[in-house]
Amino acid sequence: MNAPVENRFTLERQRQVVAALRQLLPEGSVLFNEEDTRPYECDGLAAYRQLPMVVVLPSNEQQVVAILKTCRELQVPIVPRGAGTGLSGGAMPIADGVVLSTARFNRILKLDPYSRTAVVQPGVRNLAISEAAAPHGLYYAPDPSSQIACSIGGNVAENSGGVHCLKYGLTVHNVLRVRMVTSEGEIVELGSEALDAAGLDLLAVFIGSEGMLGVVTEVTVKLVPKPQLARVIMASFDDVVKGGNAVANVIAAGIIPAGLEMMDKTSSRMVEPFVKAGYDTDAEAILLCESDGTPEEVEEEIARMTDVLQASGATAIAVSQNEVERLKFWSGRKNAFPAAGRISPDYYCMDGTIPRKRLADVLTRITEMESKYGLRCANVFHAGDGNLHPLILFDANQEGEFHRAELFGAEILELCVEVGGTITGEHGVGIEKINSMCVQFSPLERDAFFAVKRAFDTAFVLNPDKAIPTLHRCAEYGKMHIKRGQMKFADLPRF
Repeated sequence: MNAPVENRFTLERQRQVVAALRQLLPEGSVLFNEEDTRPYECDGLAAYRQLPMVVVLPSNEQQVVAILKTCRELQVPIVPRGAGTGLSGGAMPIADGVVLSTARFNRILKLDPYSRTAVVQPGVRNLAISEAAAPHGLYYAPDPSSQIACSIGGNVAENSGGVHCLKYGLTVHNVLRVRMVTSEGEIVELGSEALDAAGLDLLAVFIGSEGMLGVVTEVTVKLVPKPQLARVIMASFDDVVKGGNAVANVIAAGIIPAGLEMMDKTSSRMVEPFVKAGYDTDAEAILLCESDGTPEEVEEEIARMTDVLQASGATAIAVSQNEVERLKFWSGRKNAFPAAGRISPDYYCMDGTIPRKRLADVLTRITEMESKYGLRCANVFHAGDGNLHPLILFDANQEGEFHRAELFGAEILELCVEVGGTITGEHGVGIEKINSMCVQFSPLERDAFFAVKRAFDTAFVLNPDKAIPTLHRCAEYGKMHIKRGQMKFADLPRF
């Protein structure tokens, strides 16, 4: 794992591309020396790495247009990149390609408390939007665990969610308009600040397209009023099956909590020493159920959820008594990934979605897989919408452990499809799930995906190695990606 790979471009080719891009951008905006491009070799999925040929750092839309036109003329692949917090390798470079970073697009252009909207550039941090809206009693609802660092452009690319997506929706439900540039250098606006936009709903197609359809330059997001009160129930269960069934029971009772998260014993024991959130480390499973709204609404919903949880077999129930305690309860869930470093040298974070009613079955099967692959797995997930995030723990220094982790993860995704779910919830496909796309989607479905790709990117230069494999190339395309990072643009399939 992480073995160095040879540069897969000629110096002459690099000089040609660098010279062309330097004519478009100011000094310091075109990086090509190894020490400068090294920070861009991967995203949050650090297991797969590749040095890019060139990195560009535009600071305005005109520069993005010029870069895309030039790269198209030179037939150089482009990988758009936000903050690099993605967990599926969606921003991993191509060996003979250009990484286009939107880090310098970091301004909030407009915040209108009357229309409850904000117009922001793609490099603006997720949390910064809520911080700017706070004086008006508003906030931006999607709250991925990386919200302190992740950018809104990356959220659009991956259709990010968060612990409150059950009630408030994913990025696609909270973005009104996107301004983007196609691979031909055409500026296009999708969506509208009005209630609806004319024509096809291309905004929903674009959100979650992982940089394969265009480069975001501006986003208009919806802001929502900050609730008067929010409280969290922390419920303990002596069996993960009971905990999984409790999730289904809450929803079946007609309750839509602001957040409904689950952690197994391995996760809570991993997190508690790290953040001291007050978790019951003897419980086999912990549920965090949040209610928000007016004090009267919260009191009624907390009582209803408590009744359901007790009837579902909860062994202990604690309710946050103030905002400090509420945030403390959530701090454990939001720090689950970094806390994994306390108990394992490495971890592989998966992302799949299943029907809520199958939670207990899937958790049982994952436990069986632990024995099969000889690896531990900590389960944390957005239980309310069935979005699983199993953390497969391994040691990359031990021969074969990472390969077993990959196989473990692939089997989890196959299980998700088997029970009626899907191979991703909010992390995207990237390079991680290329093979799994073949498990879930038929040849006709994959052809339809390609038709959308071709409509936006006829030259096939935008993030081309992240595309869905075809029927004939599915198996061999997966084999090529086993050596992640050694793919050249010339090696990529043409459609």
